[in-house]
Order: sequence, then structure tokens, then C-alpha cells
Amino acid sequence: MATGAAEIHRAAEVHRAAGVHRAAGTVLVVGSGAQEYREHLLRSAALRADLWLLDAAAPTWQAPHLTGSTELDPGDPHALIRAARAVAEVRKVRGVLCHEEALILPAARLAEALDVPGPSLTAVRNCRDKHRTRALLRDAGLPQPRHAVVADLAEAAAAAEWIGYPVVVKPRGLGSGRGVALVRSAAELRGLFAEARAAHWPGVPTYRVGILVEEYLDGPEISVDGVVHEGRYTPLFLARRLSGKEGALSPYFEETGHLVSAGDPLLDDPALRWVLAKTHRVLGVTDTMTHAQVRLTARGFVVVEVNGRLGGDLIPYLGHLATGIDPGLVAVDAALRVPPRLTPDRSRTAGIRFLHPQEHCRVEHVTVPEADAAKGLLRAVALAAPGDERGMPPLDHLQRYAYVLCEAGTPAECAARLDAAADRVRLSARPLTMAPDERAAS
Repeated sequence: MATGAAEIHRAAEVHRAAGVHRAAGTVLVVGSGAQEYREHLLRSAALRADLWLLDAAAPTWQAPHLTGSTELDPGDPHALIRAARAVAEVRKVRGVLCHEEALILPAARLAEALDVPGPSLTAVRNCRDKHRTRALLRDAGLPQPRHAVVADLAEAAAAAEWIGYPVVVKPRGLGSGRGVALVRSAAELRGLFAEARAAHWPGVPTYRVGILVEEYLDGPEISVDGVVHEGRYTPLFLARRLSGKEGALSPYFEETGHLVSAGDPLLDDPALRWVLAKTHRVLGVTDTMTHAQVRLTARGFVVVEVNGRLGGDLIPYLGHLATGIDPGLVAVDAALRVPPRLTPDRSRTAGIRFLHPQEHCRVEHVTVPEADAAKGLLRAVALAAPGDERGMPPLDHLQRYAYVLCEAGTPAECAARLDAAADRVRLSARPLTMAPDERAAS
């Protein structure tokens, strides 16, 4: 997703023609994430406001979208505040923007210290601590799974017996499915509980009593990216999770793909809108975009978790393709505390499918098909280079070797196009007889 000068110019012209105007002042961007997944957001945000990046390295691909940058440890809130105040001496800082899970808490502390719009520190803490999320939503009368927070295996076993198998074990403070697993019986609990305790995410704090044991919620899973402006929550993109062919990923909750349709009837479901709006009020979310995961259960919509930033896996990009609503513009408008443009101007379905190996392997090469707009294949990307190792969960997280991205007029047509494109991806790899962590220790 590298951006050249011509593409930047074309994007600017399109947005100017659509009435997108630049705002006065500077928005501080804490971290930028991976270019493949986040450049589209930065590119659009730069059309709306001057952006100043606070990140660990000097900008490379980010540079065309920035007014300036500061190198520092973005996970250190004190360093962030010092750097931001230095920027504020020469520029008017209007808000704080962050799309990275590991940095959302320092970004919230920065916004609070500068007294500017951005992620709410209270909301980020409420979202990060999944035990606190559960308690707040339960006390507000919103449906939640039976759950317990536990410190060791004995407590986990007792909680699982009380809840009843199958249960889900998950780290209390992580995201993106890290360490989350479905436990079907007492015989599986020891190993999966140990994996949940060992899971980590650099920069994300852990808890001493740090594992949740939860009732398994049956039913389809969706995610909703939305925005809060002046206390009002508006859902924008609803992604339906694709069921994958990679059965070897079970019992882990690795995501294999998503479909976003502008005409999805759930977007207008009054019950879902009410649950999401009340959830965001209870968690104290203000002036930001969020990514909420929801299960469609027999007892109604149940919020699984809320992330205090936009979704990953290019879901916001799919939403832009499907609806015409630009999440990069909406995010920076939230950070500026100005009314975002939320009117769709197209009605399509866009989808992405990720490909995982079936065993531990060393990649020799990955072959992907060429983009073919006539057939709805917008992009096919190799995510592994020759020599890369790809492990299976739980040794590694999101060990993908490629993805395909398609669009179509209907969800069924888009899903068929994704399947056809995925079938054309070729992985050449050598199996590894010893797991990566075992080889490192030998």
C-alpha cells in the first residue's frame, strides 16, 4: 500500500472536490503502525489537518503525510508529554490521534495532560481491562457472559466448573485475540490456561490476577467500527467475520477474514444501535473511534469487548470501499472535535481473506495473483518472504502468509470472489519438525 506523489495528489483532488477542507492547527499522531494496514488512515487524515508524528523511528513511508515528527519512546507517557509541549510552543495543538493498541493508553494520558480532544483515559482503561469492562456493562444492565477473573490454574478450574464447559480463557488486558482460546473440557484447561498466561504484547501492561474465564457465547460474531462525537455514538462499518477453511487454527480465535457491506441490515437494527450506544456511554468513550466486537446470541446482542481505536485487519479500509465514508477523515475530525462526514456515497461489499499455513514451516516463496478490477480482485499481497518462518498458534500470533482483498455488489458475490482469489495463492514451504521456540532453546 505504498503511496507515491501521484496517488497523494489524486487523493487530495478527490477530497477537495468532495468539500474536504483543512482545519487550522496540528493533530499529534502517537505511533503509525504497519504501512500495509495503517497508511490509508494517515494519508486521509493529512488531507484534513497538519499531522505531527510521535514515534520510535524517523518517518519513512509516513513522511509525505506529515508536517513534522519527533523520535522518542511512544510508550513512555512522560516522554510523549515533553515532546508534545515542545511542539505546542510553536504550533497550535488541537488533538491527539492513535490507532495502535499498544500505544492507546499513553496517547490518552497525553490528551489528558494537554487538555485536548483524543482518547479518553477513563475509557481506555475501562476498555483495556476486560474484567472492568464486564463489570461495568453488567452493572448497567447489559447482557454479559458469566465470567471470573483468576490468578492460577486451580481458580481457573473452579471457575470453569461453575460456568460450565466450554469456556473461553483470555488475558485480561491484551487484544486482537492474543492468548484467547476455547476450552472444551477440563483435560484441555491446563495447557490453554498456561498459553493464556504466557501471552504478551510489547508495551501493553499485564495484571497480577490476569486471566478471565468466560462462558462461551455461541452465535455469529460481528465487529462494528464507530465514532463518538459530542457524546453521541454512531456506528459506521459492520464487519461479518468469515469462517475459515483453516480448521487447524482451532481452538484459537484467529481471524481469517471479514466482509463489510454498506447495505448490511444490522447497521440499522435498533437493538444493536441501543446496545452499542449505551456501552460507549457506560465506558466513558469520547472524541474518538472504536472497534466493538459483538456476538449475536440467542439472548440478543452481547458486547464481547470494545477497543479504544479503529479496527485492524484493514476493516476500516473495507468500510471505506463499501460505503465511501473515509475513516481517516472521521478519526481526525473526532480528534479535532468537529462534526465528521458520515453520509455514505456508495453501496458495495468489500472483503478480505487471510491465509495461514497448516503447519510450522519455513517459507520458500509465496505467489499471488495480479489484481483484476474486472473480477473484483483489488489486491493480493504476500505477507511472508523467502526464509521467513510461519508458526501455528499458540507459538505465534496472526502468522499469515498472504491476503486477498475483493469487492462486489453483494456479500455472496464478494465471498465467492475471495474464495476464488485465495485458491490462486500458492505457498511453497518446508515443514519444520521442531517449533520455533524449541529450536531457539536448543
